[in-house]
Parts: sequence; C-alpha cells; structure tokens
Amino acid sequence: MNYTMMTDFYELTMANGYFLSGKKDEIVYFDLYYRDVPDNGGFAIFAGLEDIVEYIKNIKFTEEDINFLRSKKIFSEDFLEYLKDFKFTGDIYAMKEGSVIFPNEPVMTVRAKAIEAQIVETYLLAVFNHQSLIATKANRIVRAAKGRVVSEFGARRAHGAEAAYKGARAAYIGLVNSTSNTLADVLYKIPASGTMAHSWVQTFDSELEAFEAYCKIYPDNSLLLIDTYDTLKQGVYNAIKAFDNVLKPLGKRPIGVRIDSGDLAYQSKQIRKILNKAGYQDCKIVVSNSLDEYTITALLEQGAKIDIFGVGERLITSKSWPVFGGVYKLAAIEKEGLIIPKIKISESVDKITTPHFKQVYRLYEDGKASADYITIHDEIVDDSKPLEIFDPQATWKRKILNNFEAKPLLIPIFKKGKLVYKMPNLEEIREYTQKEIDSLWDEVKRFDRPHNYYVDLSQKLWDCKEELLLKERKSK
Repeated sequence: MNYTMMTDFYELTMANGYFLSGKKDEIVYFDLYYRDVPDNGGFAIFAGLEDIVEYIKNIKFTEEDINFLRSKKIFSEDFLEYLKDFKFTGDIYAMKEGSVIFPNEPVMTVRAKAIEAQIVETYLLAVFNHQSLIATKANRIVRAAKGRVVSEFGARRAHGAEAAYKGARAAYIGLVNSTSNTLADVLYKIPASGTMAHSWVQTFDSELEAFEAYCKIYPDNSLLLIDTYDTLKQGVYNAIKAFDNVLKPLGKRPIGVRIDSGDLAYQSKQIRKILNKAGYQDCKIVVSNSLDEYTITALLEQGAKIDIFGVGERLITSKSWPVFGGVYKLAAIEKEGLIIPKIKISESVDKITTPHFKQVYRLYEDGKASADYITIHDEIVDDSKPLEIFDPQATWKRKILNNFEAKPLLIPIFKKGKLVYKMPNLEEIREYTQKEIDSLWDEVKRFDRPHNYYVDLSQKLWDCKEELLLKERKSK
C-alpha cells in the first residue's frame, strides 16, 4: 500500500506554503523522540524502523493523489506539478530497532528539504508511537513472567487488522515467544500457535467427546481448553481421560491444558496436583484472561503453577498506558552550509525542546549502561579520558566517569535519499533487544519507582540551549 497520503492535512498545507514562500529547498533538522516512559517505567523499546524504511523508500504521489489534492482547491498548480516527481532525498539517522530508549533524546533525526521533512512526519510518528508502545508493554509482561513462555493473543481486541499484525511484530521485538496471529507468522515468521475455543467444546455432545476428537486429530499438539463447564470437577478430569484413551495407546504425550476464567492462581495449583497424580507431570498449564505484568506478578507471588501466559487485550492495546507520546520537533535549519539551532519554548519545562543537530552516546561502566549523553553532532566523546556529566535540570548534580565506554547510538539509515543501512532480520532485532535489556541495571528495570536513568547534555549543547532561552527571554 502507498502510504504517502497517510499524512495530516496540515503537513500538505505547510508544504504548499514552503513551496510558495521560496523555502522548498531549505534544509531542516527534525528530531523524533518521546517524553514519558509508559506505565512510569524505567525505559522504552524502539520498534517500527523497518516499516519507516519501507515507507521512505516507496514514498510518491500518484496521479490519483494529485487529482484529489487539486479537488481541495487550495493548493497551487505549481506545487501539485512539483509533487509529481516527489521523493525523499534527505538523510535519516536513527537508533537501531530494538534499542532501549529514554525520554527526550532523539531516537531519529531527519535532515531534509523542508517539504520532505514535513510530509513524512505523520507516518513516522504513527509507526514509532504504536510499535514502540507495544514493544515496551510486551517486554514488561515478559519480564513479569520470569522466564515462562508468553504468547501474544491480542488480534481480536486490537485497534484494527493492521494494528493486530504489526502489534504482534512489535510484541515479538519486545521478546514475547509467539503469537496467535497467523498473518504475523506469514509476514514475519513469528511462531503462530493456537488450539481451540470454547465453541469447539460446545459443538460436541459432551466435553469428553470434544477432547477425544481433538486428541485424535492432533495427537502431537494436544492442548485442551478445560474451563467451558467446570474446570476442577469436570474439565481437568475429562482432559486426563482423553489423554489416557487416545494419546497413551499412540505413545503420545499431551502438550497441555488451558484455563481462561476463574481464580487462575488457585485453579492452576489444583490442576497441577491432579495432572501430576495422573502421571502427566510434563503437561503444561496455560492461562489467559485479561493478563498484564501486574496480574502475572500477583499470580506468581501466590505460587501459581503456570507454564505459559497468553496475553491479549492489555498487551496489544497497552491498556494501562495507551499513548506513547512521541513527538517530532524542529531542531535546526541549514543555510549556506551553516547549521542554525532552533528551540521551541513552553511554560511546561518538559516541552522545551533541545536545539541543534545532535548525536546520542550511551555511556557504559563495567558493561552496564550508566547514562545517555546528548552532544552536538560533531562532538567526539573520548572515553580514554575522564568525562564530567551533569543533570541538565539540576546542574549541581554532577558525576565524573573515569573507566567507561562511549557508544554513539544514532547511525545513518538514509543518505541523500538512498538506503545505506543493512536492515537486520526480526530474529537479529530480538537478539539486539535482549542485549539492550541485559545492559541495564536491575534498578532501572523495576516496575515500581525505577531508578531514574540520566539523559544528560554535553556542556556545549547545554550552553547552546541556555543561550537560545536567554535570547528569547530578552526579546520579550
């Protein structure tokens, strides 16, 4: 699908305005970032770069698109003619997909002609906000499960079909193990799994008949939903009978049983005892039913005997924090090769932007990420020498790093409109996510009151920001 017209209308009115004002070829710098970690957590996970790359590669206005814009009767004919040959010719720098990201640091920087940078804003934000939100929520749930399998079950509660399968991809980047969404397996090779719904059981004259039929059809993949009628008095015992009557004679073992209602902690403990007594110690217990990181944590604290969590609506919609809050802000313009920093000022301190074309370094001590350090693009961080960092809001809070490693995070993705980055496959992105998570101190990964991970400005960048703030103050 051509997503070029998936843009806010004001992007096009501004683009037309740039064209008529003689600014169409003026080079601008926009930063894409977010302001608050979802669920008041310690960090987020960047997802969606692959879709952004495909969008940038294929952006173009068709004849139908241009005719539609002409019908609005507000765009100049010269601008519409210009759109016929439109393509992205700028530069994009971004962190790798799967990166751990923190508030108020550029995750992506677009350097391009004003019209180009403006038109791509909406799509970039839509993808960044949705997929990073789901990847972040998924990873919280995975960490709550403490090594147990987590499967994404959210397709039917997602905000539309595209949100379902792209959300499944984002959740996989967030380290879930599988999905219920078949299209996600077709497109992304995410392992799809699933067995039966209550309707299967209800279709047969008895629960036992339904279970035996399923075991006969799928002797190597028998996972039975046992809570259609009465889980502990009927469901689990009928499952055992089906295993005994159908699988045992074939020399097969069941995969597991699933419950989707009731007191999951109590039932799982009772089911485990019953299965063990019947000789099915290896039979997994799968649970679903409006789970998230908090319910999973509570279940495990109660000693629940659960092997696999199927997590649906609260993951795929990030129900507890449904808006990621990513923004796309002008940071600089370029005239005759000179970069001129720009700042947006607000009464809300968190909405004041950080100006200039920037680079982000991650500073590691003993292999663990200690702080992110935002610099002007051409500053070099020499990690062979001590470095003093400070809180940009409370500047008296300072720390000197001696033995550290500095890693630049923003890497070229497009240069002059050409893709220069080799996109990793999905499994490589997952591996990178895991390494990123492992690089964080446990204190940053807490769900409640996580350690505040510092994102600091270099002295040079801080001075630039302060100078612009003072200049604006004096102009009033």
